Parts: sequence; C-alpha cells; structure tokens
Amino acid sequence: MTTSSEQYTANKLGNMLQTGMIIAAMAGLFGVLGWMIFGKIGLVFAVVLAIVLSLSTPRISPHVVMRMYKAYRLSNYEAHGLHGIITELAERAQLPAVPQIYYVPTRVMNAFSVGARDNSAIALSDGLIRSLSWRELAGVLAHEVSHIANNDLKLHTLANIMTKITSSLSFFGQVLILFYLPIALFSETHISFVFILLLIFAPTVSMLLQLALSRTREFDADLTAAHLTGDPMALASALKRMDTMERSLWDMLFIPGRKVPHSSMLRTHPHTKERIEKLMSLAKKESEPFSRNRFDELFLPDHFPTVEHTPRRPWFRQW
Repeated sequence: MTTSSEQYTANKLGNMLQTGMIIAAMAGLFGVLGWMIFGKIGLVFAVVLAIVLSLSTPRISPHVVMRMYKAYRLSNYEAHGLHGIITELAERAQLPAVPQIYYVPTRVMNAFSVGARDNSAIALSDGLIRSLSWRELAGVLAHEVSHIANNDLKLHTLANIMTKITSSLSFFGQVLILFYLPIALFSETHISFVFILLLIFAPTVSMLLQLALSRTREFDADLTAAHLTGDPMALASALKRMDTMERSLWDMLFIPGRKVPHSSMLRTHPHTKERIEKLMSLAKKESEPFSRNRFDELFLPDHFPTVEHTPRRPWFRQW
C-alpha cells in the first residue's frame, strides 16, 4: 500500500505528463499546418511565432482585472481570518508574495484567481463567503492558491495563443485552396483530401485540446489544494455545497440538466461529482491540517450588506 506522499507524487506526475502531452499536441497541430502550407519555413515560422507571442504577452495587473468585476479589496482589519488562512497557504505553497483578497458583491457562489506567483489576487463572492464554513473556505482558497503556484494562467495563455495561431493558419490555408481550386480542376494538380480535412477541423481539435488542458489543470489544483490544507474533504465539501446551492428546486425537479448543458468534452471544468470522487480517494495527508482556533472571525463586517443580485457578465470572462 502506497503512502499519502507517494500517492500525491504519483498523481502530480500524472497530471504533469497529461499537461505536457496536451501542450505538445497543440504545438504539433499548428506546426503541421505551417509545414503543409509553407513547407519547412512555415514550420519554423509557426514555432518562432508561438514563442515570441507567449513571451511578449503583457501581464495585466490583478488590480485592473478586479476593477472590471467591481471588486473591493479586503483589508486585514476587515477580514483578519481570511488573511490568516491565505497567508499560511501562501507559505505552504512557497509563494514569494501573499495573494491579495478581493470581495465581489454578488450572490453567485464563485472564486477565481489572477496574476503570477509574485503578484496575484483572489476574488471571493459575497455568496461564497456567507455560505461556506471556515474549513470549506480554506479548501477553496487553497484551490486558487494552487492555480497561482502552478502558473496555470501562463499555461492557459500559451494554449490560447496556439489555438489562435492554428485558426489563422487554417483560415489562410482554406483561402489558398479556394484560390487554387479552379486550377486543380483543369490540370493535374492534386490537393490531398487529408490536407483539406486538417484545415477544416484543426481549429476545433485545438479548442478541444485547450478545454482538456483546463480540466486537467483543475484536477491538479484540487490535488495541490488537498496537499496544502492536509484536508481533501474540505474542498470536496465546498464543491458539493456550491453545486447544490446553485441549483434551484425548479431546476432539480423539472430541468436537472440545465446547469450542465455541455458534454464532458466541451466543459472548461470537470464534473463536480468526478472532482469530489477524486478528492475522497486521496489518502490522509501528512501535512498539518488547519485548525479553527488559529483564525479569528471569518465573516464580513457589518457594513457589508448581503447581496441578492447576480453580477454583470464581464465581456472577457464567464462566471
């Protein structure tokens, strides 16, 4: 029987291997397109372009992103308990800087992180803070800290760039085919059917790989969060509560599938049930779990009224 440390290492290596395979498949896809359209020069150009774009992509300040959500930064005085948890999580994750905590005035239960390891922020919605226990909040915060520690934002940016390059090459190739099609009909020029299919479906395949990458990184963040807190069931409990509370009685009785209309392949996040099962399968961690009496009151100050409305959907990101 393997120990908890061995199990964590094995799962971590498995997630890293899967992430590497997906990134390699995406890079290979746009590389093949470049080679088929322009030859060896096209292959070199596609690789160089991806490297240049990934290195030159500007890092948006977390404060700017939070302003788009009308988020309010919580001071240590206003949420001392939350700051205590996030500080310890940052230490356990060996982050060079503690993420800032922001409050989003919406009843939708959600959390997200932005920024890099040395400059990051985590947003918590009003509904999330008021609905979860301190233990569940610690699990959610650990999940977001894991995204920051694993540089997931950078990975998603790279994947998005490769998908855009693939789409651009596909569009250019289809234009070339339309241009040369009359010549091919009245000459011996042959256009490979495989090449045509690749041009048509390459953007879709790249997008599916990008979604698969997102799901893989979510599983890895869950794994890392369980390792940081020493309490896999904390995040599992939070996920179950969030999934249950976001469904109304009408949804559960008459349209239970409305909240999850997409197939597993088309989801950015894994199914909650699958995430909970993986967390429950984790052995007890060797790290020291959180203790309630180490933190002060976690709830929001009295001058923060309970929010009943849903947020405006930002143009660049979904809730």
